[in-house]
Amino acid sequence: MILIITCEHGGNKIPSQYLNLFKAHKSVLETHRGYDLGALDVFEYLKPLSVYSKSSTTSRLLIELNRSLHHKQLFSEYSITLNFEEKEHIISTIYVPYRNEVESNISSLISKNDTVLHLSIHSFTPTLNGVERDCDIGLLYDSRILLEKQFSAEFKSQIKTKNPDLNVRFNYPYLGKADGFTTYLRQKFKQNYIGVEIEINQKYSKSNQMNQLIKDTLLMALKNVIH
Repeated sequence: MILIITCEHGGNKIPSQYLNLFKAHKSVLETHRGYDLGALDVFEYLKPLSVYSKSSTTSRLLIELNRSLHHKQLFSEYSITLNFEEKEHIISTIYVPYRNEVESNISSLISKNDTVLHLSIHSFTPTLNGVERDCDIGLLYDSRILLEKQFSAEFKSQIKTKNPDLNVRFNYPYLGKADGFTTYLRQKFKQNYIGVEIEINQKYSKSNQMNQLIKDTLLMALKNVIH
């Protein structure tokens, strides 16, 4: 099993030519809407285990790398106001290069008859619309795919062995088969592809750094599953 790791929401950067879109909304870029707090830190911590890794630090509020081109949330309420040419430029210079590079590397590995395990690292806000989310780590996958189900069960077991107090849930706070990069890649690669999103509660993130115990738990659990 060959591990690759990605992080689509690693930062809240906005290219200079689009800063005017956020002139009156700079504060939103610092929130969970602007990026996945602590996710890039976890990505960097797990990266040594992978044969290929890729992250983005462009804010999801400019363009959402974890959505399909047809998705209504591809552009946020701040960037939706851009004209067609401007949107096409963002797609061709930010969205397409990122997604194509990841897809190309997966294709290359699969062509050698390797099974690719793709972990996409995310984090989620502890409370959404006034509702507290009862989860520490979520594992998002397609339950119809046996290999993804088996990996997620083993990974959860290893996490709980390392840290029994953690609440690890499947397909929470989102469904693994909802629109996303891994969902797209499953359709492209029907064989030898395992796509799982790791969602970590942002209550464990401080100053964009994830709690060390969480990182160590994930690292050791992942080592035990893939080796």
